[in-house]
Amino acid sequence: MQQLADGDFAAKIAAVEALAATGDPRSVPVLDAMIAGRLAVRSADRRVLITEPRGLVLLLIDPLTEVEIGEAEKAAVEPITVNNRLRGALRGALGGLTLLSPSADRRREAADAVFRTREMALLPLLEKAIARETDDSVRKRMQRAVAAVQAQSSADAGQRSTAIAVLADFADPDVRSLLAGIAAADADPAVRAAALEVQQRVEQRLAIWGVLGNVFQGISLGSVLLLAAVGLAITFGVMGVINMAHGEMVMLGAYTTFVVQDLFRTHAPAAFDVSVLVAIPAAFVVTALIGIAIERGIIRFLYGRPLETLLATWGLSLVLQQAVRTIFGPSNREVGNPSWMSGALDLGVLTLTYNRIWIIVFSAIVFAALMLLIRASAFGLEMRAVTQNRRMAAAMGIRTGRVDALTFGLGSGIAGIAGVALSQIDNVSPNLGQSYIIDSFMVVVFGGVGNLWGTLVGALSLGLANKFLEPYAGAVLAKIFILVAIILFIQKRPRGLFALKGRAVEN
Repeated sequence: MQQLADGDFAAKIAAVEALAATGDPRSVPVLDAMIAGRLAVRSADRRVLITEPRGLVLLLIDPLTEVEIGEAEKAAVEPITVNNRLRGALRGALGGLTLLSPSADRRREAADAVFRTREMALLPLLEKAIARETDDSVRKRMQRAVAAVQAQSSADAGQRSTAIAVLADFADPDVRSLLAGIAAADADPAVRAAALEVQQRVEQRLAIWGVLGNVFQGISLGSVLLLAAVGLAITFGVMGVINMAHGEMVMLGAYTTFVVQDLFRTHAPAAFDVSVLVAIPAAFVVTALIGIAIERGIIRFLYGRPLETLLATWGLSLVLQQAVRTIFGPSNREVGNPSWMSGALDLGVLTLTYNRIWIIVFSAIVFAALMLLIRASAFGLEMRAVTQNRRMAAAMGIRTGRVDALTFGLGSGIAGIAGVALSQIDNVSPNLGQSYIIDSFMVVVFGGVGNLWGTLVGALSLGLANKFLEPYAGAVLAKIFILVAIILFIQKRPRGLFALKGRAVEN
């Protein structure tokens, strides 16, 4: 440990490797302090100590016992300097020393650190850790680290080839980079050939995982578009209203989530994990009531006048945005993820975030509930009747004005629920709805106006198309290509994928 104070960086690296080779857990705080710039030498006796700033002085801590032994002025100690090469050696050493940690996460991180540094001196400790390991996923990470160390640093060409064959089981970008380096620089032609062959196999598996990742991201985006568009599909299909304020209903749902979470933080912080579940019905009620008020106060006077309706709802969207800016301010508002929506499912190459997974599940539940309401309730029957033939429905005694108000309220309420979901993955700001209104209209027109199954297929199709085009064209060009494709598609099928049927519709 005293050698860490040597002025020569090569000597410091040798001392770090020697400490790592001991496997002594007391070395961990020493190396942690060194990498953090808190390891120093006391000028009076050249003793290596850990320092802790306290006001104008430094607390001096014995590195072996971690006991405070006094204090000193900053001028009385000399910090031990670290360069990039030494910092890499420190990270590798810390990785090796935490291979036997009681925490599985620390052991996994340690195995990854050894994989990155690939120091032969850490191999005995790594093999010892594998023999003791009880967690299968951590053991695989350790085996990957062993194979990486042997593939790059072993003096035996046969052992390098064997290790390269083991790496074929680990399809990840880091392994691909390692194999590419070996294929380009190894002195043995057989090893280079083996590395190139395994690299190609790893790239093929990575390509498959990449496709699966794009599918997940596409379904996730499609679920968001479905939530944002399904309410619009209902109001547009039943009432023929082009509601440019639909995005603001999404925004109001997100702000309702913020208000609910703020109340939980203030009055019941221990129950914060259920705040999102409370925000769902709250957002639905708030936005549904606002939607009914908009329909009764503005839209019912403009039926049959689509241009005036479009202008009125566009103006209303500006009013709602400014109202939110006045009440909540123009800056983004923080909406937190509950613990059960935080983190990710790690599949090795592919990482699936829990908030995206829950949004996919939530979208499916909302869609199923909406289909059940439309197909198995009296209100759903009336809605379908008005959609297919408004005049005939009115002649049969259905109060079409009431159906219009409740339908607009239902569409707005679902948009509010979409805002709850979007608040978990996007910034909550007055402009939140504007980011999704155009995509929502594209989904509705592409799928078929007023058809929920068309909205589902359209949302998923556009989500998948976006995610598969983005790596090649970028986010902006991908949207432009999709918009052009939809325009060309509508030229052939003006009513979308699934056109509504009925006498009034056909006429």
